[in-house]
Amino acid sequence: MMSGRKESILKAAERSFALFGYKGTTMDQVAKIANVGKGTIYTFFKNKEELFNEIIDQFIQRMKVIAEAAIDENDPFFVNLHRALYEILSFRKEHQFTIKITQEVKEFGTLPAKQALGKFEDAILSFLEKHIQLAIDKGELVKCDPKLTAFVMLRLYIAIVFEWEQRHEPLDKEEIASLFDLYFANGLEKNKKTC
Repeated sequence: MMSGRKESILKAAERSFALFGYKGTTMDQVAKIANVGKGTIYTFFKNKEELFNEIIDQFIQRMKVIAEAAIDENDPFFVNLHRALYEILSFRKEHQFTIKITQEVKEFGTLPAKQALGKFEDAILSFLEKHIQLAIDKGELVKCDPKLTAFVMLRLYIAIVFEWEQRHEPLDKEEIASLFDLYFANGLEKNKKTC
């Protein structure tokens, strides 16, 4: 069980990183937001990087819970996949912390922020790879490389959900699912004719 002080420090740090990014956050700011002395932070965390990594790990755990909650064993693979990806990416897109970290990477290329985005992506890819392998084992998908397939799926999904809306009207959830099926599912799903 996490102590109350440690929890308040983590919440304050997440808020600071969401407002100022990794680069702009200081331990003094975190202490002020948490309403604790700076020394109190150092009883739990060696430095800003360790504090940041703890927040990243907690954020990934929340993403995993959201992803797994979207899976219904009674639904087909691609229904589950779309629902899980949509929920994960919506969570990331709406969460101020990841918005600021993504912005910082684009503007400054800050290494810890880049590494954080890499950890987010690795967690999503690991989730996808696991479920792709399960679908292959159940005979729902043709045999393919789960790791490579997870990577391509995620890239396509990001392109349809995020990159498209940078220059066009955003697509709704059903349009995204339909496009994903058109461009991807029909090639992998067993017993489907390809174009």
